[in-house]
Amino acid sequence: MIGKIIGAVAGAQAAKATRGMDSTTGAVLGALAVPLARRMRLPALLALAAGGYAFMRLSDQGAQERQGSQAD
Repeated sequence: MIGKIIGAVAGAQAAKATRGMDSTTGAVLGALAVPLARRMRLPALLALAAGGYAFMRLSDQGAQERQGSQAD
């Protein structure tokens, strides 16, 4: 129960920094992420984390390229 509350608080805080998501949606997603993470095996968690990191890097690169083309 405490894990779900912590996940909800973390999700709400993360949603504040995310465009297009309000804190309620972030709290729900955070609360749902905790039980799912408990049921996953370590290799699946590592693959999920690596995929999220790769997605973040690619989206940041795309944003930088778009900003560079707009400055010219």
